[in-house]
Amino acid sequence: MSRKYDYSYTQDRELSWLKFNERVLMEAGKKNVPVFERLKFLEIFTNNLDEFFMVRVGSIHEMMLIHDNHRDIRSNLTPQEQLEKIIESVKPLYKLRDKIFEQVSEELEKRDIKKCSFKGLQKGEKEYLKDYFEAMLLPILSPFVIGRQHPFPHIPNKGIHVGLMLKKKEKVSFGIIKMPKSVDRIIFLPGKGNRYILLEEVMLEYANQLFENYTVEEKSILCVTRSADINPDDEIYETTDDYREHMRQIIKMRSRLAPVRLEFYKTGNEQMERYLIHKLGISEDDIFLSSTPLDMKYVYPLIDKVPKEQKKTGCYRPFTPAVNRDIIPEESITKQVLQRDKLLSFPFETMDTFVELLKESARDRETVSIKITIYRLAKQAKIVKYLCEAAENKKEVLVLMELRARFDEENNINYSKILEEAGCKVMYGMEDYKVHSKVCLITKKNSRGIYYITQIGTGNYNESTSKIYTDLSLLTASRAIGEDAVKFFHNMSIYNLDGQYEHLLAAPSGLKERIIQYIHEEKMKAECFQSSGIFMKMNSLTDRQVIDALSEASCAGVPIFLLIRGICCIRPGIPGKTENIRVESIVGRFLEHSRIYCFGMGEDMKIYISSADMMTRNTRRRVEIACPIYDPVIQERMKNMILILKKDNVLAMRLQADGEYMQKDIQTESINSQQYFLRDAKSQRQKQRPEKKKFLKFLSGYFRQK
Repeated sequence: MSRKYDYSYTQDRELSWLKFNERVLMEAGKKNVPVFERLKFLEIFTNNLDEFFMVRVGSIHEMMLIHDNHRDIRSNLTPQEQLEKIIESVKPLYKLRDKIFEQVSEELEKRDIKKCSFKGLQKGEKEYLKDYFEAMLLPILSPFVIGRQHPFPHIPNKGIHVGLMLKKKEKVSFGIIKMPKSVDRIIFLPGKGNRYILLEEVMLEYANQLFENYTVEEKSILCVTRSADINPDDEIYETTDDYREHMRQIIKMRSRLAPVRLEFYKTGNEQMERYLIHKLGISEDDIFLSSTPLDMKYVYPLIDKVPKEQKKTGCYRPFTPAVNRDIIPEESITKQVLQRDKLLSFPFETMDTFVELLKESARDRETVSIKITIYRLAKQAKIVKYLCEAAENKKEVLVLMELRARFDEENNINYSKILEEAGCKVMYGMEDYKVHSKVCLITKKNSRGIYYITQIGTGNYNESTSKIYTDLSLLTASRAIGEDAVKFFHNMSIYNLDGQYEHLLAAPSGLKERIIQYIHEEKMKAECFQSSGIFMKMNSLTDRQVIDALSEASCAGVPIFLLIRGICCIRPGIPGKTENIRVESIVGRFLEHSRIYCFGMGEDMKIYISSADMMTRNTRRRVEIACPIYDPVIQERMKNMILILKKDNVLAMRLQADGEYMQKDIQTESINSQQYFLRDAKSQRQKQRPEKKKFLKFLSGYFRQK
């Protein structure tokens, strides 16, 4: 018998995600955000939406084919109803993006940066582009005509094409030209300023030359989005025993899955639309018209071309991450962690501290082994360099590499080969479970015996994203946590997902159960008129059991503050259900990515940092870790951090009972939490500089005496 759910205080996850992405788009519309950053937010919104269609809309399409009567446990919608509401929500976002893109383009034009169209070009500029087309494009373009004798070609996922309706002796055919990747997408025009035109628009203008024996009746720039939600463990995709080769094939298959969206740039054509609806097997609702370029990735090379002086006023002010406040520069990181726990806060503090710890451990005679779980890495990862160095120095190095990190599979495959060749032992995750935890265990041995340094974080070991994602990373020499980490890696090596730990919380075997237990304990306190409270910061909240537990705690009178960047399937402020729950979301310069779970008040507060969101996929289908914060100094630092996050009234928006977000009132002073932490980091750097100068002065004096 299926369980009956109360839908009065929950909402659909996909529609909630679209509300998050709308807030990303709104950042692009803010005039107080530097203009080049507004352009980047447009690209981020567009990229987010692309991935949403590939992954989420793709999976709903597949669900509709398999279980068309399935009802979502948060919204009670069928897959078909979800798709209808998604389309209804996305159409206005296209119009809003077009409006904001036009506004940003006007601001850029004031800086002599103009995206041109053929209509506004002078005769000499058109001649320049015609010569460019004939010299640079004509030799490499491959036009294709589809008639009755030719099967409809595969149009790759997210590739930009020029489509044409062609006529020859009353016979209508479809022509298509793929935009080449070997040519720069931005074509700068001769003369002063940064006036440019996009490659696809040049192709569109001169496409007729490629079909000279046809009459071109219609032509458009188009892009097909395909489902990319492949489960690598499905038997239908399994073609090889080599897991790395299996993942390579999965990546290739992504570009061939079913179409879920067709976009036209600037102009759609009725005849072409009818033709493609039939050939692609989509509906009219799956077609979107955009006045904004269909692929916005060109904005980064465009900004790179901008003079330095313009970047100063058009971009966020650059900053240098500080060394952690409790780290003494020039001294051994290992020795300092052995003395006391350290908490790194990215991007305000540098990841170099952890990288240096790995470097020291790779070269330290006392290091016996290094074990680490890896989900995503930077393209150029120093972490891999020092893991390889450790293996070459005869340390045991175990890397649990997740090859199924969506859209990062290829990078992880390449690094897994490098690690293996250096002598590291590489494991490839668990069958049916992604390993999403962020754990590194360094085991050392001296005359007194075995000891550990454990790192547990909320974000990936990615030196690039650590500069733009807010994350936390604990470095501890706690024997208790180290012994739990030993058990964890042992359990992973024997594929035991049901391991029990004294201090760490681990999914899928017990993390959610313990979180619900802590929520229940706060509920019991409130019912006994004791002080209680819950603070949870995460990317997304979709798990129905956690949502229901929070509702029950709210009904008992527990004050609950949820800081959720993205999807939030609980609606706060519903009388008798969630009236004691407050939900806020921060979207700003940095991507809020840290997960913090706090239960209780004052000295009795339990504080955890975690790799896990409260999503069913994380708590049931992934290997995740939550780690307690025991050090009293770090506890106080985190309490202050939480206080600032709660007070944010610039970036934070409050979720209303109807599912809409509202800007918070600024009653006394404006508080931008990300700016606050940036200033705090800068202050820490300035405090550290005198010590460094003092040390350098001592050295120079010493050598002068010599």
